[in-house]
Amino acid sequence: MEEVKKETWMTYMAITTILIAVAATLSTFKGGGFSTKSLLNQTLASDQWAFYQSKSIKSYIYDMRRENLEIQVASLEKQKGNDTLIKKYNGMIADYRQKVKTYETEKEAINKDATNFQNIRDESKVHSGKFGIAVIFLQISILLSSIATLSKKRFVWICSLCLGVIGIFYFIDGFFLFY
Repeated sequence: MEEVKKETWMTYMAITTILIAVAATLSTFKGGGFSTKSLLNQTLASDQWAFYQSKSIKSYIYDMRRENLEIQVASLEKQKGNDTLIKKYNGMIADYRQKVKTYETEKEAINKDATNFQNIRDESKVHSGKFGIAVIFLQISILLSSIATLSKKRFVWICSLCLGVIGIFYFIDGFFLFY
């Protein structure tokens, strides 16, 4: 009769070990997916910030050109007979102002996109971290379950289950981020 009890206990231990191993495998898979998503969004954010920087440089160049032309117009206004050139320069100044304004507007949109990519990256890191913690607890649980099988110690299996429950909690938390 005692031997039948051990057989039943061992069967439950085998089933729980399989379930914990499946959870560990899925946790590894999902953690890797979120890690990849985090890396991808970091790259996209970096690209957007580089684009933002190029727009800033272009804006600065046009702003400097505008200032230079304004100085030249001020100098030409002191002289007579330069109305045509002053008119041309004022047209260029207006054009440069418009280009600077366009770049500033584009920079706002780029900033928004880059920030969005960074937020996705940060959220993906949190998900990935939760799955990573789950893998740790689930792997230790599998190890203890194996030791319980070899030593036929029920207490070790109970400890394995406790760690497995913690691992599954982090596995579920990896999806929902409730903790």
